[in-house]
Amino acid sequence: MNGHIGCAKERPDEKSLFLEGVKACLPTLFGYFSIGFAAGIVEKTAGLSLLEIALLCLLLYAGSAQFILAGMVQTAFSAIAVTATIFFVNLRHLLFSAALAPYFRRTKPAESFAIGALLTDESFGVASDHAARHGAINEKWMHGLNLTAYLGWFAANMAGASIGQYIESPTAWGMDFALPAMFIGLLVMQMQSRGELSADIAVAVVAAVSAVFFSLAFSSSVGVILATVTAATFGLGVERWKSARKS
Repeated sequence: MNGHIGCAKERPDEKSLFLEGVKACLPTLFGYFSIGFAAGIVEKTAGLSLLEIALLCLLLYAGSAQFILAGMVQTAFSAIAVTATIFFVNLRHLLFSAALAPYFRRTKPAESFAIGALLTDESFGVASDHAARHGAINEKWMHGLNLTAYLGWFAANMAGASIGQYIESPTAWGMDFALPAMFIGLLVMQMQSRGELSADIAVAVVAAVSAVFFSLAFSSSVGVILATVTAATFGLGVERWKSARKS
């Protein structure tokens, strides 16, 4: 009897945590509707079928990679070139997962895998802000955040794909700028919540300069990855220097 009562008390807690994650995703979800809608249109005008677009959303699930893939398919790049480009562009997710991994040390491997598999730039940003404010991330909360974003992205892509056949040139409507615009908005929100404007601006400048330099020396995809590592390392150094001064 006591065991049943204990279970009954735990379930509402887990459900409420999941719903809190869903709630935390709502601002991102509104962005996903516009970005995903644009992605669906771009993918459809590139010649992909509805089934192919659905599989992209469910299996690849990466906005920047899907935009890149659509452009490369439209310009008839080889499958090897497409695969290699997407691989390098998505390597940043290793950094995202590594940054959040300490919060899920006690989580079961299967749950950790599910969290990492559905982690995106946007959900990472929301989770990082949550961790900064609360000092912890519950796996149920993270599932609510990730699943809401996942389903919202799929729905938005399919909605855009369904009318993509009626739009000849997505770039004429500015849809190619939709994804960068969303990233800029997320960056500004995170900078405001941190309250470390000078350090954040310095990291942004390092990232921009590094991206230009490495893109000229290598390919643009490799340049983005190297710039991310460089800026992150610089930011970590700044944080440690500031912590050392305070202590």
